[in-house]
Amino acid sequence: MLFLYNLVVQFAGFLLKITAIFSPKMKLFVEGRKDVFLTLQQKINQSDQTIWFHAASLGEYEQGLPVIEAVKKQFPSHKIILTFFSPSGYEVRKNNSVADVTVYLPLDTKKNADTFLELVQPDLVFFIKYEYWPNYLAGLKKRNTKTYLISGILRENQLFFKWYGGFYREALNAFTYFFVQNEKSKKLLQSLGKTNVSISGDTRFDRVATILEKDNSLDFISQFKDNKTTIVIGSSWPKDENLLINFIHSNAMKIKFIIAPHNIKKEQIQQLKSSITKKTVLFTEKEGQNLADFDVFIIDTVGILTKIYSYADIAYVGGGFGNPGVHNLLEPATFGVPIVIGPNYSHFPEATALVNMEGCSVITNAKELKETFINLIRNDDIRNEKGHICETFVQMNKGATSIILKNILNDTF
Repeated sequence: MLFLYNLVVQFAGFLLKITAIFSPKMKLFVEGRKDVFLTLQQKINQSDQTIWFHAASLGEYEQGLPVIEAVKKQFPSHKIILTFFSPSGYEVRKNNSVADVTVYLPLDTKKNADTFLELVQPDLVFFIKYEYWPNYLAGLKKRNTKTYLISGILRENQLFFKWYGGFYREALNAFTYFFVQNEKSKKLLQSLGKTNVSISGDTRFDRVATILEKDNSLDFISQFKDNKTTIVIGSSWPKDENLLINFIHSNAMKIKFIIAPHNIKKEQIQQLKSSITKKTVLFTEKEGQNLADFDVFIIDTVGILTKIYSYADIAYVGGGFGNPGVHNLLEPATFGVPIVIGPNYSHFPEATALVNMEGCSVITNAKELKETFINLIRNDDIRNEKGHICETFVQMNKGATSIILKNILNDTF
C-alpha cells in the first residue's frame, strides 16, 4: 500500500502542475514549492539547532501559535521552521514574526522528505491537529526525532482505522507523544495500541484568550458602528450571504452590518456589493467617506476580522451551509458575543459544545435566521446571557499550551 501511495503522490504532483495553468490557487501551490530547498539551504546553517512546526493551513497555524510562541521562548537559541501545506495558510502568514523560516511543505515523496529533513535536522517536531505524511514521519522515526501531535483530532473514518490502512498506522509510530483534544480521540488511538496519548485540550482557546490582552480598536469600525447595534458576519460564503442579504433588505430597524467574506476576490466582492440595495461601502473605498452614513460595510481585506468581532453585538459565522462546515467560532466567543451559524457544525467540538450550552444558535433557512436575529436584537437579556456563555466557555477551556509544554520539557530533559 505504501508503494501505491507513493505512486499516487507522484501522479498528483504531475496533475497539480497541469492544474496550475488554469487555477491561480494551484499555481501558488506549485510555484511556491519550487525554491523551498534553496530557501532552507540559505537560511539554515549546519551549526543551527532547529524546531519544526507543520500546519496544514491558516486555522492550524492560529491553533498552534500559542505553542510555537511558548516553545520559542523556552528554546531561544533554536531556529523555528514553519511549514504550510495550503496556499490559504502560507500566503497569509508567510511574513509572520514568530518563525525564522516559513516555507511550503514539499509533497510527501521519499526523496523530498529525506532532502527536507537533511536540510532542517530538527531537534523537535510538532504537527498541528492533523496531516500525517507517511514519508516524512518515516524519516523522523528513522532519525529518532522527538515528534509530537498537538491539539490532535481523530475520527473513525480516517485511514488509520481501515483494514487497508496498515502503512498509515505504521506512520503513527513516529510520534513520541499525542496531545489530543478529547476523550474520543484518545480512545481511538488506544484502540490502535497507543498508550503515549493524553487529553490536553485545544490550544485555540489559549490563542483566542490572549486576544483580549491586545489593542483591538479600529477607528474606522467605531465610526461606522456609530453606537448602533451591529451584526458582524465573518467568513461568509455565498450560501450564507444569500440568506443574510434577505434579512438586510427586509430589516427596518437601525442595524449596522459588517460582512467579512471568506473569499475576497474582486469580482465576487463587487457582485456581493451590487446585490445589496442598502447603502454599502467597501474597506478599500473607505478613505474620505463618512462611514456613519452607511448601513453595510464589506471588508475586502484580510487580517482584521478578529478585531472587528470586538465591535459585534451579534456574530454570524459562515461556512455552516457547506463542507467541511462552520468556521472559527472562538474569536467572537472570546469577546462575549452571541453567535449564529448554519447547520453543518458537527465536525467541530467547540461548535457542538456552544450549541448545546445555548451560547450559539443554529439556523437552517431564511425564516429561522430572521427570527433568531430579531430575538437577539430585541432582547438585551437573552443577547447578554448567550454572550456570557460564549465568553465563559473560552475562559474555562484555557490551559492546553501549558500542559503540552510541561510534558515536552519533562520528556526532553
